[in-house]
Amino acid sequence: MTEEKKSRRPTHIAYSVTDYAKQDGKRDSSWKAVGSAFAHKDGKGFDVKLEATPVSGRLVLRVNAPRPKPAD
Repeated sequence: MTEEKKSRRPTHIAYSVTDYAKQDGKRDSSWKAVGSAFAHKDGKGFDVKLEATPVSGRLVLRVNAPRPKPAD
């Protein structure tokens, strides 16, 4: 395997998102990471690797950006 393949990081994270209504009438959603996506070299598509298959809700791909560190 080449060094490029070894160090390649996913460009996006795949989430299963389920929307639901709270008791107070407001809407909320639950996000669970279920996989990752790697952009094609030509920029015209993705390879998506799922660790779990969503059975309801929707599948959302978000840019794999570092999360801010929580304040102490």
